[in-house]
Amino acid sequence: MLLLSVILFSVFYLFQINRMTFALCERREIPEEKQPKIYRTVNILITILLFSFYLEVITAG
Repeated sequence: MLLLSVILFSVFYLFQINRMTFALCERREIPEEKQPKIYRTVNILITILLFSFYLEVITAG
């Protein structure tokens, strides 16, 4: 049950972060060529954050 909760939270969180990244790219008028690199960097960093959160929850509980 815990794993399912973490997965659902992670999907929702990644979706929200990608929405905010899109808004940032639109507002700052970042060129189309640079946007994939920005998305890739943000998604990798958020995935690392979520994975460390999962490990923290598993080891604490």
